[in-house]
Amino acid sequence: MMFLTKVGKNQLTAREILTDPILCLAFGFGSGLAKKAPGTFGTLAAVPIYIALAQTNIWIYSVVSVLCSVVGIWICGIAAEKLGEHDFGGIVWDEIAGLLITMWFVVFSWQNLLLGFILFRAFDIIKPWPIKWIDQKVSGGFGIMLDDVIAGVFAGLVLMYLI
Repeated sequence: MMFLTKVGKNQLTAREILTDPILCLAFGFGSGLAKKAPGTFGTLAAVPIYIALAQTNIWIYSVVSVLCSVVGIWICGIAAEKLGEHDFGGIVWDEIAGLLITMWFVVFSWQNLLLGFILFRAFDIIKPWPIKWIDQKVSGGFGIMLDDVIAGVFAGLVLMYLI
């Protein structure tokens, strides 16, 4: 089976996660239930959201990205509490926000999206300073979100430089 059946220290079922609105969002509409590479699947879940937002103006994109990041603090914090585990790998709302941040000021093209996706995943996985420090030292929903927000900023800056 490709998907987790019991999740977190509290052993929540996939059904419990998918039927709880907060957990469903935190788990990227179920993408975070992947047994392998949940962060990558969570980032993939962000792609349709990004494509839809890329069709709007910069103000709408900005408001949604900021809201996604700010509300994500609450979503991820509640999810961590319900799971009984801080920053469980299946909590991927932070990856969704991170990709939106990566692509924020970039002109839409499939090439830019692919490069942005790869860059964001690289920064999120490798965690260069200060991302790793934040990941280890900042707790709660804020900590879950902050390292991916910074990874998104770094990836976005590199992407803008490259294009």
